[in-house]
Amino acid sequence: MTEAFLEPVKATCHCGAVELRVTLSDGLNTARRCDCSFCRRRGAPAVSAPLDGVEVVKGADKLTLYQFGTRTAQHHFCSACGIYMYHRRRSNPNEYGVNMGAIEGVNPAEHEPIGWADGVNHPSDR
Repeated sequence: MTEAFLEPVKATCHCGAVELRVTLSDGLNTARRCDCSFCRRRGAPAVSAPLDGVEVVKGADKLTLYQFGTRTAQHHFCSACGIYMYHRRRSNPNEYGVNMGAIEGVNPAEHEPIGWADGVNHPSDR
């Protein structure tokens, strides 16, 4: 994954109601999937951004929050089309994970293989 993506990028949900301006921590180099009970169902790979690296440009009123388990992770979805946009990471609450597929011009299939994080055996669950 050599593309820069170091400048802020645009991320949108499927219906266009939510738009983010995202500054990624290390471009697409942080791409990963997680196998926890939630993420493996969601299926979208995420890339990292610092907490100040995600700005909701449009549709803040359309974002809905989902939390479970330890409630550390905060998953934000478009309430109109259901697309996962970003989440506050359980493994590092000082970062967001951003839906790689929501980033304009990025097709995750073109960046395979994308590694997996062990969310089933997460240290926060011990």
